[in-house]
Amino acid sequence: MTLVRRLLDQAAQTPDAVALISGDGTELTYGELRRQVLAVRHGLLAGGLADGDGVLFSVRPSPESLVLALGVVAAGGVVVFADPGAGPEMFTARLRLARPRWSAAESVLYAGSRLRLVRAYARRRGLLLPNLADLQIPDEGPMRHIHVGRRLPGVPRGALSFTRLIRGNAPEPSKDTDPDAPAAVIFTSGTTANPRAVVHTQASLAAALDLFRTRLPLGPGDVVHTDQLMLGLPTLIAGARWSMPPLFCPPADFARLMRGRGATHTFCVPVHLAEILDAVPELPPSVRHVLLGAAPAPAPILRRAIAAAPSAEVLSVYAMTEILPVAIASAKEKLAHTASGDFLGAPLPGVGARLAEDGELLLSGPNLCRGYLGADPIPELPTGDLARMDGDHLVLMGRKKDMLIRGKFNLYPGLYEPSIAALPDVTEAAIVGVANPQTGDEEVVLAVVGPPELATSLRRTLPDVIDHDALPDRIIVLDELPRSGRTSKLDRDRLRAMVT
Repeated sequence: MTLVRRLLDQAAQTPDAVALISGDGTELTYGELRRQVLAVRHGLLAGGLADGDGVLFSVRPSPESLVLALGVVAAGGVVVFADPGAGPEMFTARLRLARPRWSAAESVLYAGSRLRLVRAYARRRGLLLPNLADLQIPDEGPMRHIHVGRRLPGVPRGALSFTRLIRGNAPEPSKDTDPDAPAAVIFTSGTTANPRAVVHTQASLAAALDLFRTRLPLGPGDVVHTDQLMLGLPTLIAGARWSMPPLFCPPADFARLMRGRGATHTFCVPVHLAEILDAVPELPPSVRHVLLGAAPAPAPILRRAIAAAPSAEVLSVYAMTEILPVAIASAKEKLAHTASGDFLGAPLPGVGARLAEDGELLLSGPNLCRGYLGADPIPELPTGDLARMDGDHLVLMGRKKDMLIRGKFNLYPGLYEPSIAALPDVTEAAIVGVANPQTGDEEVVLAVVGPPELATSLRRTLPDVIDHDALPDRIIVLDELPRSGRTSKLDRDRLRAMVT
């Protein structure tokens, strides 16, 4: 059974129940969600969308983006997340690899990418927008377009209107699409010369949602407050309610909406949760589960989460774009782990985990992506993470590419950062290397967030906490660590530039 079929069937069982609350408080019932998805599917097929057609997707998280994405997949299309804000060169390189035949974007983005005054304003804000209206299919011709929102100057002629697509009722599909065909393309790492994109199928995405539900009880009556699609979808398939925060939601408002909507579950990036707890020290008593993911959760954040929601279970998710989720550990388990490395928990049912000779973690399972766009399918994923097995549990030791060389000693930052971050007064810790061209070694720099006198105290305590060969050459105290991307991951390149 395909991912879309499971959602449609759940919606048919509870048509009058509220499926989703948007950022502005508008409610969408399961019955209306089902009708709109089928209407978009029907309209796209009538408009010429063919099996396997890629749809470049530039619509921010919203009920409209959910309906449109599901409608594309239900029609046999492939949602391509290429991020038009990545910069013209990177965007063009990704477009050349993905070769989407359609573009779906908000009307304001079409206007902003085409009108000279709006483009100039966006450029001053640091956003270099491509001209979406004039996009071409390499060696073929112009793309087809779908716009979300009222028609504005700059929206291409002939573009399908999302508002019109969702009008009326549409027939049930006579058959479902192939669950093993590509459904989503997500660009991750790579360069303009060699962009890299992960290809997921409906089957791999459905398996991922099932794995979330093995560890995270969900059902009618539950309210999940998040803007993350990969937690919102299992919410809907379980018949629960998805509460979406508005775009650019301040931390205090995020917490206020949780309380007002009776949230039972929430998902946050650790940095975002810290901001929320700075604004509101306690989470609503209705919250039973707090999920943290997309970046490692430092011990201070875990302790704050437990204190802010004492009746809730705080969970940390280990996942990658290629395979998600892999393991889910409770905050109490992670804090109880006093040995080296970051405790991840046991691999979820069906997820295969083994170690290569050099300690790299290799993963497989039904939730593994099909592979990378333009390459052969992959039966097993080399993660780039170094790990060890502690009984049946995984312990993360660091990233292969983050390894620093100091004489004959290979230093993996991830092996030591959790232990340092767990020390008194340390909010966060990160280790980077600064190349020494004269010796070939790297100067080891420890950056910490905490009080100004922290560097002095760490000089005394670190020899009892980490290996002698891992002791830093320099310790600097910052107000915050540099982060990037929507998930606010640590930006080691920027940190390295700051300390060089």
